[in-house]
Amino acid sequence: MATARTVVENLLKKAGIKIGESDSSDIVVHDTRIFNHILRYGSLGAGEAYMDNWWDTRELDKTMSKILRAKLQNEINFNFSFVWLLFKAFLFNRQSRSRAKIVGENHYDIGNDLYAAMLDTRMVYTCGYWKDAKNLNEAQEAKLDLICKKIGLKKGDRVLDIGCGWGSFAKYAAEKYGATVVGITISKEQAILARDVCKGLPIEIRVQDYREVNELFDHIVSIGMFEHVGYKNYREFFKIVERCLKDTGFFLLHTIGGNLSCHITDPWIDKYIFPNGMLPSPEQIGDGIDNLFVLEDWHSFGPDYYKTLMAWFHNFDKAWPSLKEKYGQSKYTLDEKKDRFYRMWKYYLLTSAGSFHAREIQLWQIVLSKKGIQNGYT
Repeated sequence: MATARTVVENLLKKAGIKIGESDSSDIVVHDTRIFNHILRYGSLGAGEAYMDNWWDTRELDKTMSKILRAKLQNEINFNFSFVWLLFKAFLFNRQSRSRAKIVGENHYDIGNDLYAAMLDTRMVYTCGYWKDAKNLNEAQEAKLDLICKKIGLKKGDRVLDIGCGWGSFAKYAAEKYGATVVGITISKEQAILARDVCKGLPIEIRVQDYREVNELFDHIVSIGMFEHVGYKNYREFFKIVERCLKDTGFFLLHTIGGNLSCHITDPWIDKYIFPNGMLPSPEQIGDGIDNLFVLEDWHSFGPDYYKTLMAWFHNFDKAWPSLKEKYGQSKYTLDEKKDRFYRMWKYYLLTSAGSFHAREIQLWQIVLSKKGIQNGYT
């Protein structure tokens, strides 16, 4: 009978990964409990074992990319944690109005200092556009400008930003294009900083759920928020956007997406990073907009998220000595392991980068209109 180690080693061989460091993507094992843990708990077990320093690799993004390209997740993820998460997704609306604030409290509210250290100078927490950019700041500004151009933004336009973060798009649209912006977020900490950042500009920042908005706007954007909406709410989300958008306006949806329709996210991501999140598929978005909108443009640039995430990790890693005293003593600390938060955040950023590198997940910008542009969208 094969041992747990043998089973895991044989799986990793399919991805060209060995136990014992020779290639930078190979795995070094510090605690042999990892083999049973992975077979029992799948990706959740692998992530928790990494947080506890049971295993390591020199290039985590490369390791994850190889694992996903070989589809190993399909062979180990059918376990209790996966089934329980799937059961809850079908039984409950995990992204209901009463539950929407959970991700704000658990992720976006953990500390503005962490995000200020990790992100670009504008604090944009979504994929940059690297076509002509030389660094993260340029990539994020290029992305913001790309969005403004895609919706045909002009002076005096009133824009709704669903999931406004720290106010980066609102400030850019107001300063560069003369727009008036209403930004909504479910994160109290984001709202506090966004109001300060946007002070003196025609910008209103609200702590508000998207389901509570009922007013007209020239254009609407949602940049990196749709991942928190959930498949049970997609249709309602698009109906609300359609209701609040003027007939001549555009809605731009900037979202991470998956290749296959699903109803849950990865169990480790759900537990430690984005509770109640999930990635939409093209089919699910199509069903959501059916007979509500005309699809004008669908732009895919997922590989740019790999560059963005690697830049974020570089910034986070560089800033960790100044962040360690606060976050090293966080709720994620076990016993003497003061670096558990660091390893958790590193795992989040680099495995996400690996997922984009493997093209397992994508980044889309979708432009929608209510009645269609008669002479075509350009």
